[in-house]
Amino acid sequence: MPGSGTRTFLEPDRYEAGLGQAQIKLVITSLGRFGASFTWAELHDLQLLRCEEDFPRIGYVSLPPRLVFVGFSAHSGPLPVWGGRELQAGDIMFHSRGERLHQSTHGSSIWSVIALDPVQLDNYGRAFSGKPLSSPAQGRVLRPSRRDAARLKRLHAQACRLAETRSKILAHPEVARAIEQGLIQALVTCLTAAKVEQDGTAQRYHARIMIRFEEVLAEHLSWPLHMPELRELIGVTDRTLRSCCAEFLGISPSRYVLLRRLKQVRIALRDADPDTANVAELARRFGFTELGRFSGVYRAAFGETPSTTLGRAPGTLFAGP
Repeated sequence: MPGSGTRTFLEPDRYEAGLGQAQIKLVITSLGRFGASFTWAELHDLQLLRCEEDFPRIGYVSLPPRLVFVGFSAHSGPLPVWGGRELQAGDIMFHSRGERLHQSTHGSSIWSVIALDPVQLDNYGRAFSGKPLSSPAQGRVLRPSRRDAARLKRLHAQACRLAETRSKILAHPEVARAIEQGLIQALVTCLTAAKVEQDGTAQRYHARIMIRFEEVLAEHLSWPLHMPELRELIGVTDRTLRSCCAEFLGISPSRYVLLRRLKQVRIALRDADPDTANVAELARRFGFTELGRFSGVYRAAFGETPSTTLGRAPGTLFAGP
């Protein structure tokens, strides 16, 4: 049964949780009030998502392997960096099954996603192009013609606009089927007729390093891990790790680790009971052993002291890393 909806978020981790299947871990890279929303639509065979974000951020995305994902930017401003590659207008990301990658944006952004079952993708490829169509072994950037890319983006935006403003109409099976057929034809055309932008050997190697970087961070985020130890666990030199982080994240590895840890402390402070929780204890839980230095870094990142966050009512946080 077709369905749709839209949601607005004031806190980054709530937004992460709301995205559901497309798991994403966000790090906000500038101070300011957080705001994001997404619109979703489930048709018969296609799932659509349109996300609007008003802040620069880094995201580490883990896609579920049971679906095929295609993504593209729907924003006219600065384009994001996906998997270490700065996209150009009209580019499409054709993801591999279960792909993990980094996205980074320089400001407000709008990004769109189409997801479908791999068997359905193969069937539609045969029906509309006469050839089987499957997700690539490694994610790739496609550059369709300007006309083909514009058609896909227009149809996706129209479907999401209906989901926002006239969801009951979109829930009608015949309407959903008609919209879906146009989207499928446009999608297959883009996936089969586009130019493939090839990644170099170095970029693929750097992508593997960045995935290992995230794995190590996930295992040691609560430890006061120093950079030499981190590099040893990843198995790279200082120069290589810095180069990879500059390429994929736009910031240094030490800055990224700090922002990740600060984010976790902020969530813990927000969700704790101010009558029983202790700032120093929560800070130590995520590897901050010097309370005075932690308070200064926290305030510089979020524009308020840790105790202010702890004492604020849930749901009223400002954005930050």
